[in-house]
Amino acid sequence: MAVRHIAIIGSGPAGYYTAEAAQKALGGDVRVDIFDCLPVPYGLIRSGVAPDHQSIKGVAKRYEKVALTDNVRFVGNVMVGRDISVAELGELYDAVVLATGAPKDRELGIPGQDLSNVFGSAAFVGWYNGHPQFAALDPDLSGGTAVVIGMGNVALDVARILSKTPAEFAGSDIVAHALDLLAGSKLERIVLLGRRGPHQIMMTPKELGELGELERAAPHVARGDLPPEAEDALLEPGLRKSVTLLRQFAAVPEHIRAEKPVAIEFAFCAQPVELVGNGGKVTGVVIEETEVIKGKAVPTGRRATLPADLVVACIGYRSVEIPGVPFEERAGRFANDEGRILPGLYCVGWARRGPSGTIGTNRPDGYSVIDKVVEDIASGVLGPGGKKGRQGFDTIAEQRSLHVVTFRDWKKIEEAEEKAARDGAPREKFVDVAAMIRAKGEA
Repeated sequence: MAVRHIAIIGSGPAGYYTAEAAQKALGGDVRVDIFDCLPVPYGLIRSGVAPDHQSIKGVAKRYEKVALTDNVRFVGNVMVGRDISVAELGELYDAVVLATGAPKDRELGIPGQDLSNVFGSAAFVGWYNGHPQFAALDPDLSGGTAVVIGMGNVALDVARILSKTPAEFAGSDIVAHALDLLAGSKLERIVLLGRRGPHQIMMTPKELGELGELERAAPHVARGDLPPEAEDALLEPGLRKSVTLLRQFAAVPEHIRAEKPVAIEFAFCAQPVELVGNGGKVTGVVIEETEVIKGKAVPTGRRATLPADLVVACIGYRSVEIPGVPFEERAGRFANDEGRILPGLYCVGWARRGPSGTIGTNRPDGYSVIDKVVEDIASGVLGPGGKKGRQGFDTIAEQRSLHVVTFRDWKKIEEAEEKAARDGAPREKFVDVAAMIRAKGEA
């Protein structure tokens, strides 16, 4: 059987699970190149998972085992669509798999969204995680109230990071610029804003429970916002546990909650309809009360303005369009049929299904798309093989003077980050590409 060449665009969980699946399905008859626009691998494991959730980041060790095998190669610092096109990769590789994730924030789509100190969660999370694209964000934390729009785990992450003391970041890999700014934060009130009610939250019990363990912040839930307890029996078990936690938060006496200087308030059935400001900076969120009818938020027409010195919208993500690749605008993902886009072109993970599921959800997704590749090899859709693969790409890279970063280079960058870590931290991330490139040369 001819050696098959597969290009995977994106080195996050979906990309590495797909590479792992390709190895298991095709053995020594496959060569996989994993491309990333950054010089560092792992995607959202590095720049999306909260810095105080180090145990989750440990899954990168599994990806490293794949990366260190002979037939998988990391091709960092190469942007597909700028340095090389998808069509060109299609000429070189038998299969091209888009594992680009969904790195772009969904827009609020309301007046005032362009005011200063209003951020999407991809940008804000990228800021405290040291993503080069967002490292210079510099949010203003001098005001008293932050409004976090959304009722999912990302909203929880943002609220928790905003409310922690410097000591609570011990052992995390939050970047220094964020830690320093958070240490001087004047926030006293963080409002989690949701269009629907407690029975429609997307928060998992573990992450929600962390709000009850913070040193200087306490969750505030109004008893009157909770539906009758008997209705909890209809919920799936995970959501039932989360709602039980909300009930426990609501049961804490007010004088006990008041002992902590930062309040994390849950505002249910409140839909943002406008952001208002002064001098170009946000000062408030106009909210419209809703009623939940058959699981949907129905506006009531009753409005109020919530003070806000900082707004972070955690309302979902979108994939970034690539020229020549069919795209579903409404869903914010590549148009596909169970992972197939066009002959020889596939997608996986959030690029395939939209921003849903956990890190682990990408494993069966990766194996599924490789099943499609194997089927297409067997049926002749992918041709007889014999394409140039990585050898062909290396020729183009040399012709275009691309500064390709290998996995060995990444290990040098990683070593430098670990050496630069503050006491107790696993690493101090480089937050710009030039510093990463310098570090691999100096190590």
